[in-house]
Amino acid sequence: MEQKNLHAWLETPLGQYVLQMEQDMLDQAVANLFGFNALQIGWSHLDGLRTNRIPHHMTVSASPGGTLQAEPCALPLATQSLDLVVMPHALEFTEHPHALLREVDRVMRPEGRLVIVGFNPRSLWGLRQLFTLDRRVSPWSGHFISLPRLKDWLALLSFEVDGGRFGAYAPPFTSARWLHRFRFMEPAGDRWWGVGGGIYLLQAVKRVHAMRLITPRWQPQNVVDPSLAAAVRSAGVRRQGAQSSSAQDNVIPLLPRPKAVPVSPQS
Repeated sequence: MEQKNLHAWLETPLGQYVLQMEQDMLDQAVANLFGFNALQIGWSHLDGLRTNRIPHHMTVSASPGGTLQAEPCALPLATQSLDLVVMPHALEFTEHPHALLREVDRVMRPEGRLVIVGFNPRSLWGLRQLFTLDRRVSPWSGHFISLPRLKDWLALLSFEVDGGRFGAYAPPFTSARWLHRFRFMEPAGDRWWGVGGGIYLLQAVKRVHAMRLITPRWQPQNVVDPSLAAAVRSAGVRRQGAQSSSAQDNVIPLLPRPKAVPVSPQS
């Protein structure tokens, strides 16, 4: 039911406006990211990896239609096997966002890149959700996550945020005519109201702190234990004394050289 409502909303002028905005943001964000394996979780209506040059692309979805049909919170992938994960609105439309982030952390390699797209609750779109009476209609049925809270979640998993941007500054009108009239708010919002966009894109890097092995303090072979130094020295003195005494026993004493007797000249 949720997927059907979402698909119907994406066919509306407002849904097409969001899709076009997010597709442009993702195309720029993933174009220069490299690796071997990339995965997209959520919103199969978007091709978040189409400009990326990683050779192996995959999409996962709980419903048929993706490369992998599986629960995103239990990915059938090996640990530390992905270099890039793109998540358009995956955290907002799951009942266990923390478990999903932990699973993503498990399958990502160190220094892997994570790209998250979400609705900004601190915007005109958040106000629209607040005053929507029927919360069963997509996308207002999702749990919008504020950017500071998302950064805290990522920091707990040792992800370092290294970039992002906002978009969709126009009010969420359902009419294509009114959306077109407020197109001027896109460049103006980037300049004057940078955190007020209805959509945010956040980039993060998985950091793994290097381990320092604590090894025994090996001593050089020529270093002698201080407790044995005195014994060694005393033994050396005794050995040297014994050698000198034995050497004296084996030496034949020489007779003293006779003194020269002065000879007087004969008369």
